[in-house]
Parts: sequence; C-alpha cells; structure tokens
Amino acid sequence: MTTIFRKEKKSRRAVSISRVIALTFLGLILLGAALLNLPAASRDGRSAGAMVSLFTATSATCVTGLVLRDTWSQWSGFGQTVILIMIQIGGLGFMSAASLAYFSLRRKVSIQQQMVMAESIGATNMGDVVVHQKRLLIRAFAVEGIGAGLLTVRFMAEYPFLQALKLGIFHAVSGFCNAGFDILGFRTPGASLMDYQRDPAVCLILSALVILGGLGFLVWDEVLRERRPARWSVYTKLVIITTGALLAAGMAATCLLEWNNPGTLGPLNPGEKLLAAFFQSVTLRTAGFAALDQGMLTPAGKGFSLLMMLIGGSSGSTAGGLKTVTFVVLFMFLWNRMRGHRTVSVFHRTITDDHVMNAIVIFVLMITLAFFSALVICATSPLDLADALYESVSAIGTVGLSAGGTARMSMPAQMLIMLLMYFGRVGVLTISMGFLKKKPAGEKYRYANTELLIG
Repeated sequence: MTTIFRKEKKSRRAVSISRVIALTFLGLILLGAALLNLPAASRDGRSAGAMVSLFTATSATCVTGLVLRDTWSQWSGFGQTVILIMIQIGGLGFMSAASLAYFSLRRKVSIQQQMVMAESIGATNMGDVVVHQKRLLIRAFAVEGIGAGLLTVRFMAEYPFLQALKLGIFHAVSGFCNAGFDILGFRTPGASLMDYQRDPAVCLILSALVILGGLGFLVWDEVLRERRPARWSVYTKLVIITTGALLAAGMAATCLLEWNNPGTLGPLNPGEKLLAAFFQSVTLRTAGFAALDQGMLTPAGKGFSLLMMLIGGSSGSTAGGLKTVTFVVLFMFLWNRMRGHRTVSVFHRTITDDHVMNAIVIFVLMITLAFFSALVICATSPLDLADALYESVSAIGTVGLSAGGTARMSMPAQMLIMLLMYFGRVGVLTISMGFLKKKPAGEKYRYANTELLIG
C-alpha cells in the first residue's frame, strides 16, 4: 500500500514535458534579457532598457527576428554574441543544446530527459532518441559550418577576413535557425538584406540554409538513410512536396503581384526580379530576412505574404508557423468534404480523425489570436489594420518580417507581440505535442445525439 501511494505521489509531482519546454524557454528569455540589459551589451555603453532587452531576447530565443532597434547599431560584440547564442538554442531546441553538454561530459541521459528531447524535435519513437539527437547536432553544425564558410568567402570580397568571418558565422546561424537577425546595419540601418537583393551568392546560400532548417530534422534523417523516395514515409513525402510547391507558388505570386511595383521588384532587371522573388518566397517560410521593402508591397502582395507566413515550415524544424503538413491536412480535409467524402487519404494511407481535428484546432487558434491581436494593436498604436495584421501574423508565425510597424507600436502592443512570439514558438508546440495527445475527459460518457442545421 505504501509503495502504491509513493508511486502515485511521484507521478503527481512529475513535471509534464510540455511544461518543461515552456518554462525552459521562458527561463532562457529572461536570462538573455538580463544579459542584454547590461551596459556592456550596448554599443554606446549604456543599458538598452528593460523593454528593448526583453523584446530582443524573446525574438532571438523564439527565432523570430522582429526588433525594436537595428541589431548592429544597438548591440556591441558582446550583445551580438548573446543574441547569436539565443538564436542557436532557440533554433535547434533547448534540449538539443542541453544534450550537447550531456554528450560532451559522457553522462547517461535519463528516460524523462529522452522524452523531452523526443518532444522537442518531433520524434515519435523514443527508443533511439539519443542517437538521433547526436546525428541532429552533428548535421546541424556541419550545415551551419558550410554555410558560414561560403558566406565568409563571399564577404571577403568586400571586408577584411575577421569581419567577413563574423558576418558569415552570424548570418549562417541566423539563416539555418530561421531567425532573420542580421548585422548589416553598418551599411544601411534596418535595411536587412535589401543591399544584397541583386547578389546571387548571398541570396542563394541563405536560401539553402533557410530551406534546410525549415524541413525538419526527422525529414533529414529519413532522406539521408533511405535514398529511394518510394520508401520514404508519408510524412516525409508530404513535407518535401509541400515545401517545393509553396516555394514555387510564392515565387510565382511575388512575380505576378510585384513585377512592376516601383517600391519592390520594379527597378530590377528580369534576372534580378526572379532572384528577389525567390528569396521573398523563401523568407516568408519564417526566415525573416528582407530583400524587399515589406512596407512597399502591394495590398495583394501583403495579403499573399500573410498566408505564406501563417503556413511556415515543418514540424520538428527550426521554423515556426502552422506547419506544412498541418496545412496540407486542412486543405485535403476541406477538399474531401466538399466532394462529400468523409475520410482523408494520401499515398494510399488514411489520415486519422484525431490528426484532422488537431490541425483544425491549431489553425483556428492561430487565426483567432492573430486577428484579435491585430485589433488590439490598431486600437493602441498608429497602425492600420493591414500593417497590424502583418505584425501579428509575423510574430505568431515566428517569421520576423515587418512592414515598418514594430518600432511604432505602443508598449502594450509590443508586449502583446512578445506573447505572440512566445506562443508561436512554444505554445503551438505545447498544444500539439502535449494537450492534444491526451484523451479528452468527456470520452468516458456521451450525451444523446442532436440534429443541427449547418451552413
């Protein structure tokens, strides 16, 4: 009897995996804010202030990219290093960084730690999660290293080696982690990558890093293990096909809507327009780098960008957003229902009703939060609804693109944006991997059915 009581007491005290993820991210944000608030973190030697520090730490840890002040102009080398570390931890997942310490010290990883590691990368099989995590870290650092090397070589054409190396490392990590932070403000403060919109090397290297980071570590692992696409899982096939389709659609739509816009693609030649349109399509996948002035997009261009930002990358990746497969499940569900079909199937496999309902819940929740947050921003800041919605969707999708409204928002609106960034990175993960896996309490009994008129 005593043994049973102790087991029950122990299980009650066990912290849920979802809560561990949420609280650890919060702790990282607060620690980063404290470090950025130090005078040494600012370029002028004076504290940036609690609000700017907390906003920047939240954006970096949640790999978003929205900023109140230009990263290079505001932060010293120490401050930029703190931001880069937060981006790396937030991008790879805090348990990936924690597991790196365990592996380096050759310590045994507990069952609970393995469970958290599995949840943080979207793994469903806990059996070999430690081995999987080692491969994840090695491959992630290898990709970042290659990207940093290529960018360093490119920047050496303009800057001394040490400066080129710094630029290469910072932007490779920021690109792979889909963070969107840049330190190019010494050229044009706040311009992001607009000075390099005609540069194929910079745009294509960063695009490759963003795409690889947004595919997800489970997709990487399967593609590298099984070279024949016919043997890939349904999930991997959906991620790769959807990612390719969205990139192509984003590029085509940007060209169609912005080709003659003097504020975006208009001044470029045809080849440069295609490059800038492709990079815009890539960065809308939650990367956050801006090669085009987002505030100068046509109304239709902004509307399409909202949809792309909302979809985001893939599960278990460095990207945020609704996620590609979630979007596909929603689209296929609607398509099948309109044709009178009750089941959703793909590649000769049926998608369960639970997966469909989970996708609907996450979609409705994100849309609702983004819309009502935009209303609050409009009511408290000098922004119209379109720009406010652009900011709220960018925040909850952890994209980081701005139409120029971030710095013009009131303090309550900025605090709301921080909450949206936190929810976009942590809240959706918590819901999809925590609460939605639990069996509803009401399943123990059911009331009698009733008839309603729908539509």
